[in-house]
Amino acid sequence: MAEDDSYESMLCVKPEVHVYRIPPRASNRGYRAADWKLDEPAWSGRMKITAKGKMAFIKLEDKNTGELFAQAPVEQYPGCVVEAVTDSSRYFVIRIEDGNGRHAFIGLGFADRGDSFDFNVALQDHFKWVKQEGELAKLEASQSAAPKLDLSFKEGQTIKISLGNIKKKEAGGAKPRPTSGGLLPPPPGAKPGGVVLPPPGGQQPVSAAQINTAPLLDFGSPVPVAQPSSDLWGDFTSAGSNSNKDAVQSGWVQFS
Repeated sequence: MAEDDSYESMLCVKPEVHVYRIPPRASNRGYRAADWKLDEPAWSGRMKITAKGKMAFIKLEDKNTGELFAQAPVEQYPGCVVEAVTDSSRYFVIRIEDGNGRHAFIGLGFADRGDSFDFNVALQDHFKWVKQEGELAKLEASQSAAPKLDLSFKEGQTIKISLGNIKKKEAGGAKPRPTSGGLLPPPPGAKPGGVVLPPPGGQQPVSAAQINTAPLLDFGSPVPVAQPSSDLWGDFTSAGSNSNKDAVQSGWVQFS
């Protein structure tokens, strides 16, 4: 990502801040706001934090005219340009420059803790972005320097794919059903060999081979048909003659 140094972005604006003259640091323990004359600020006005490329700028301006009072270029945060005091979260020590190589340390105070929190977060977010941009640039440089992996097929190169699962399904497929040759299955209770189970009552089992199927299969032999008798009264005459004989033998007389 190319940096545009000519573009200046606004990070934070606070309408009222106070500037204090601070005594020299007495020890390495840090600055204390209690040593300042907090009720007598040296200057009051508006504060802006702007960013141009990787640099951030703390600008102190007149709230009415916008005239620049002082400016502090910030290359990194936390750092020597912006330092928090040890006894309060609303006061900081910043290092201002006049553009001619001269610099000075002044005290910067906010009337509200919320304003000081916004001031701190604006600087943290900017330099967090600067760090991420630097890591991304290093990653892109390392990727461009590394040889690229070519996974494309060369001319005439082929591959072979073995579909093993399909072969297994074909080998273990359903078995064909055995054909019965058009014959009906045996009736329930029948055993192999054509022997029918005996019916209840103690009858002997009859083999299928012993059943005479000649009358069913002999379609050429005519079946004899009973001829009607020419004497229509023959049956009655014979019946009557038999009854007379029975009457004589028994001693009774039959009157006709």
